[in-house]
Amino acid sequence: MKGHDLRIADLPLRARTQAGLLSRFENETLRIWEKHGIRQAGFWTTLIGESSQEIIYMLAWDSMAEREKRWGVFLADPGRQDGEGQLLTPAAFSAVK
Repeated sequence: MKGHDLRIADLPLRARTQAGLLSRFENETLRIWEKHGIRQAGFWTTLIGESSQEIIYMLAWDSMAEREKRWGVFLADPGRQDGEGQLLTPAAFSAVK
């Protein structure tokens, strides 16, 4: 089962600016993910709406087993950061599989 993790990094909880947190993802977290074989599917910020204090991102997984293995190792990494998440699976008609 392929799936995606939808994760939300809430800025007030991390006492950072959006620019600072985006910089950390780009310059530190992506390097750590690459080391652990974690693939990002995308990052988003809110242009219009109530979520201007969040960074939303998705991670792509080939299977639950891959997610459990790779995410578990990542959580033990001292340089990590993460947000709350949901594991999504695509509907049959979804353009993203």
